[in-house]
Amino acid sequence: MRKIAVALIAGALALVAQSAVAADPRQMEENKKVVLDFYEKGLNKKDFEAAAVHFGSRYTQHNPNAGDGPEGFKNFLAFLREKFPNSRSEIKRVFADGDYVILHVHAVRSPGERGVAIIDIFKLENGKIVEHWDVAQPIPEKAANNNGMF
Repeated sequence: MRKIAVALIAGALALVAQSAVAADPRQMEENKKVVLDFYEKGLNKKDFEAAAVHFGSRYTQHNPNAGDGPEGFKNFLAFLREKFPNSRSEIKRVFADGDYVILHVHAVRSPGERGVAIIDIFKLENGKIVEHWDVAQPIPEKAANNNGMF
């Protein structure tokens, strides 16, 4: 019985230690830098090879309109280069929480358009991007308030 209790306590301590590492402020700042570099090289410069160095051992895409894995991201960048070569995404805010980095983005596919407000969520493992979620909201011509979306 004592061995089981010791094993359970050791397991719990290991989980706590993992949580502490995930919440390490230095690691969260590094994770932000990784995601910001990935976003600039991938979405703005449309350079798959430069962005792909930030992928982990897997890349799970949760956007149902985008292909999964690095190949799906590569195809998305090819689409942007072909259809929207002047697209630009401006990151307004960046947050980190443990292994997650969240971006608040103003994306404009063609100059002069109002664009879209996007929340991108990235999960990192060992400093590499392994998952992505996003939600997008078109910026309306007229808003019901004067607060702005950014």
